[in-house]
Amino acid sequence: MDPLVSGLLFLAGLTGGFIDSIAGGGGLITVPALLATGLPPAVALGTNKLQSSFGTALAVWRYARAGLTRAPGLALAVGVAGVASAVGTRAVLVLDPEILRRLVPWLLLAVAVYTAVNPRFGRQAGRARLPAPLFAVAAGGALGFYDGFFGPGTGSFWMVALVALQGLELKEATGYTKAVNLASNLGALAIFLHGGSVNFRAAGFMIAGQLLGARLGSGLVLRKGAGLIRPVFLAVAVALSLRLLWQAWLGG
Repeated sequence: MDPLVSGLLFLAGLTGGFIDSIAGGGGLITVPALLATGLPPAVALGTNKLQSSFGTALAVWRYARAGLTRAPGLALAVGVAGVASAVGTRAVLVLDPEILRRLVPWLLLAVAVYTAVNPRFGRQAGRARLPAPLFAVAAGGALGFYDGFFGPGTGSFWMVALVALQGLELKEATGYTKAVNLASNLGALAIFLHGGSVNFRAAGFMIAGQLLGARLGSGLVLRKGAGLIRPVFLAVAVALSLRLLWQAWLGG
């Protein structure tokens, strides 16, 4: 592989891992980078799942050490999300995701508006509105399937659901979100690997960047907390929605 391309993949992995470890949305950078190398879409998506899993795993490890993965029901959500993501990835082969391509950008804009008009969003722990096991099964099933079937914005939807329905503050919600994201990444990755849709060489350069980016980003989250997460979360939700609107409605 050309040294320039390898270096750009490394930088894409680093930037994606940094953003992902704070608020999700790193695929905004990593998927276009992989497509730009000429990889077929399915291979680019499979390769992205592989490389992002490494950065997410490092972030989860750091958040677990800091006590941010102790929320009730998390283990159940991880299991459900992993299975549901594999099912969602298989479903892409027989179902058309076009309706989600047009609907999801508006949902992400709603997430951004909801966060923007609630200045205390996730700054303090609140009251859970659903029992933890019920939330784990419902959110793990729905968002795990969505991550495997379509994907963009999964972390944003998890964060809002955790703050609004489980009363978690943003730092703990980030730890929970990274754990279930790792599970859904691995569930989808299993299907991509089975289908031979992973480029290991491209993934290798990105993994090196992912690990560095995830370490830097998770370190900032542990030091800065909600003061850092909220603006990054807002920026990612808006950027994702605009990107998806452009793709769905303007053919970009």
